[in-house]
Amino acid sequence: MIKDIPNLKVEDVAIAVAPRAAQTTEEELWDSYLINLKEEPISNVLINSRGYGELDGEKMKTTVLRHFFEEIGPLQIVKIEPIQVKLFDLTNEYWISFTYKGHMYDKKYVFVKGSIQENNFTTIPFINLKGVMIR
Repeated sequence: MIKDIPNLKVEDVAIAVAPRAAQTTEEELWDSYLINLKEEPISNVLINSRGYGELDGEKMKTTVLRHFFEEIGPLQIVKIEPIQVKLFDLTNEYWISFTYKGHMYDKKYVFVKGSIQENNFTTIPFINLKGVMIR
């Protein structure tokens, strides 16, 4: 029965996008990260990433990329993939699925068009870079 399925909310897992450490915010490639802010590991982590929207009046979508991490330790950050600055004019979506304490969790993190910019910066935990983070 549907009432027997627990409604579990994803907490203490974040996605961040930050310029590479040696570069300025104007450079071509930034990096995206998954951050486990839990005191325990998460496992079987599957990440689907894609971009979509309109550029110069033309509909555009990027290839869906998939990444798998067997385990991400407690209070740990992993680099997902590089992202080109020109894709910040699209909506960028990261759909995360993982196992924690015997339950499956999933959450969609969406960086809407134009949200990855310097006035939305915060300090990214564990790597001390400035970037945009969704928790």
